[in-house]
Amino acid sequence: MTTKNASVATDPGASTMTLEELLALPPTVNVTTAARALGIGVHKAYKLIKEGSFPVQTLTMGSTVKVPTAALWRVLEVTPPAG
Repeated sequence: MTTKNASVATDPGASTMTLEELLALPPTVNVTTAARALGIGVHKAYKLIKEGSFPVQTLTMGSTVKVPTAALWRVLEVTPPAG
């Protein structure tokens, strides 16, 4: 399994996720969860999405924005165990 340290925050106020939490995520997550996984604040995440520079693919469904977990794992260089 290849991983980056998922517990290193770039935003001192952001609570980050452990590898175990990352691997337990459902197929899509909300922006708040994706921001936490990336170690950034939710306001920063929405700003980056609005600017088109969020580092992960997003799915917009009306006013709802979802982030595919597989895309989040790729950005974080997390490879789930073969099952």
